[in-house]
Amino acid sequence: MSLLDNNFILRFAVVVILIMHGVPGMFDNGVNDFGNLYLNQQGFGPFGVPLAWAIKLSHVAAAVCLIFQKFVKWACGITIIILIMGIVMVHFPEGWFVVGGGRNGVEFNFLLIAALLTFMFPKGYKQA
Repeated sequence: MSLLDNNFILRFAVVVILIMHGVPGMFDNGVNDFGNLYLNQQGFGPFGVPLAWAIKLSHVAAAVCLIFQKFVKWACGITIIILIMGIVMVHFPEGWFVVGGGRNGVEFNFLLIAALLTFMFPKGYKQA
């Protein structure tokens, strides 16, 4: 399988999204704020900050795995778990729509999960 296979455009788009979701917060105190101001308040204290860093670093690691097509099932599986937890804890209470009919809803995570499942099972589940 080459780097430029038939799902490269989708894979590249997901890589960019994962990097942009993870990296900026590493430099503007966003990861620490997420850990302290959200995760610790949700009952994860005192582990909120290390958990936030693990989440953000996992996004970057998953992006690297996806672009080089290494450990794809592990990278996608871990990312899907994180996205599902994001739906449960953050997005579901906001509804379906990210913009337009609502704010901060589940639709974006839903689409990312579908894309990641496509990478995990490129030939379908029965042939995987």
